[in-house]
Amino acid sequence: MAPDGTRLTLRRPDDWHAHFRSGAMLRLVTPHHARVFGRAIAMPNLVLPVTTTAIAKEYIAEFNKLSLSHFSPLLTCYLTDSTDADDLAHGFAEKIFAAAKLYPAHATTNSAHGVTNVRNIYPVLERMQKIGMPLLVHGEVTDPVVDIFDREKIFIEKILSPLLRDFPELKIVMEHITTADAVDFGNAQNGNIGATITAHHLLLNRNDMLVGGIRPHYYCLPIIKRARHQAALRAAATSGKPWFFLGTDSAPHPRGSKESACGCAGVYTGHIALELYAEVFDAEDALDQFENFASINGAKFYGLPVNEETITLVKQPQKVPAQFTADDGTILIPFRAGETALWSIA
Repeated sequence: MAPDGTRLTLRRPDDWHAHFRSGAMLRLVTPHHARVFGRAIAMPNLVLPVTTTAIAKEYIAEFNKLSLSHFSPLLTCYLTDSTDADDLAHGFAEKIFAAAKLYPAHATTNSAHGVTNVRNIYPVLERMQKIGMPLLVHGEVTDPVVDIFDREKIFIEKILSPLLRDFPELKIVMEHITTADAVDFGNAQNGNIGATITAHHLLLNRNDMLVGGIRPHYYCLPIIKRARHQAALRAAATSGKPWFFLGTDSAPHPRGSKESACGCAGVYTGHIALELYAEVFDAEDALDQFENFASINGAKFYGLPVNEETITLVKQPQKVPAQFTADDGTILIPFRAGETALWSIA
């Protein structure tokens, strides 16, 4: 249905990049996602990473205990230098894995087991290209001499461009893009690769994180960039181009792990993710493109059917809880804690 400015009905959306963790945190945050999303790509960087089909089966059992029949987590395999291509292909054929995730070693949370050199996994990528399995990429180099604000740009130049040349038929998603460079690169491929964009990178730039005091709950990787990059992301998300789609990168951490001398990277938006995106599209006068971005583009890129159910948003403020508490007592501070979101679910 067409938006009327205060009410918007769209096909139930999907989240093509989300972190659920495990145990008590998974039990806390998964219902937040299931409230609005039909499916979500579940990231595999757990304390025990999801590196094999057997581990993936154990992880999916955690979700199944929640009995959220209308919500489907889509598991990904955490690639390592020693990933077994046969096991990976088996997991994909059995629909246990929807994709595989490339973390450069030490690029982000729980990525110490990641790939040390992308050429180490070329045989695996060759197999993935053959069977049509998507590769999801955390697009940052980890060379300590590269400025943290330039790591995405350098990754595109040094790693992603050669990867596309060597595997021209490999389906690739640039995860949580944060720069105008990534937007331009995605547009230049004309649909050969996809890109997810988070709500927090659309809503924030680095001034929001650093001016007037450091806000640890805005710290994430890839890190929030300059205002010009934020503007490029907003233009991309609202453009209607089918290779840009919703991926929250919602990443819960205990309060103590965020508010510490060396805080963890991750912004938790899963509680109001769709409402935050609606705020951006409304501000950009692009609500007519919201269903494409949230509900259609990602499904088509992954070769999956769009959801038939619908969900309705209303332009009605809601107060965001100051915190959430897991069943083991862990406290989670959400995005806009104690503040207001401008849209709500009807």
